[in-house]
Amino acid sequence: MVISWVQGGIGNQMFQYAAGRALSIATKQPFFVDLQDFKGYTLHHGFQLNKVFDLQVEVADEQLLGAELGFRNLHLIRQLIKRPLFKLMRGGQFILEPHFQYWPQFENLTSGCYLHGYWQSEKYFQSIENTIRTDFRFHYALDGKNELLAREMKATPSVSVHIRRGDYLSDAKTAQIMHVCELDYYHRAFEYMGKLLINPVFYIFSDDMVWVKEWLSIPHQIRYVEHNLGQESYRDMQLMSLCKNHIIANSSFSWWGAWLNANPGKLVIAPQKWFTNGNSDKDLLPDKWVRL
Repeated sequence: MVISWVQGGIGNQMFQYAAGRALSIATKQPFFVDLQDFKGYTLHHGFQLNKVFDLQVEVADEQLLGAELGFRNLHLIRQLIKRPLFKLMRGGQFILEPHFQYWPQFENLTSGCYLHGYWQSEKYFQSIENTIRTDFRFHYALDGKNELLAREMKATPSVSVHIRRGDYLSDAKTAQIMHVCELDYYHRAFEYMGKLLINPVFYIFSDDMVWVKEWLSIPHQIRYVEHNLGQESYRDMQLMSLCKNHIIANSSFSWWGAWLNANPGKLVIAPQKWFTNGNSDKDLLPDKWVRL
């Protein structure tokens, strides 16, 4: 069997699921997710894949995890074997993502394994792209204000714009990893889109709309999308995916919002700087996306 460790917001969950799903198909093994580390996790909205998308992910229980990992399933042991000093204790089952860029050895995994990492590259699941797009069909149709916005997006040269601040500033651990995109990035992205599109309409998504309205100047038509809150915040990703073009933040949330737009002619702009801690992002973006 293939088991993917899952934690984080919905964007991280999607990457972890997609890599595990691809490996399970390649090796013809059943696929499960491990949600143990969501206990006491309060930064986002918990495990969302089964609620948001039209799929039912199988969750590995304690007995199944013990059968796959043996003594490695003990919490203390799992923490130890993530350290290089104890890597020999991982055996052949516990696969720790060795670095943030694409790991080619992933393709050589053949036996049952437990995947621990973020696996944030399209290369891990590019071979089953159509399957992943099917798996990530949103479960619920848009209604009310969201339905009206969706109609607008389809009828105009729409551009989703994601401005991520929130936990990138307020959570100390996240702030040590993630870069906060500067205003200059967005101004250059607006200029880039403005030269290529006729009368674009920019749909602004942010977890800090007060800051956006005060500091971000946009010389185009804009719509602020600020009503999808709490457990409904995933609706922003659903709306992003319906826009024709995208300006994303260094965020897996808007990465997926842009990727789920299947139009091959879409324009996607992403920031040059993604991390502050030295992680490599060279395999994070699809080749056709533009970095500014």
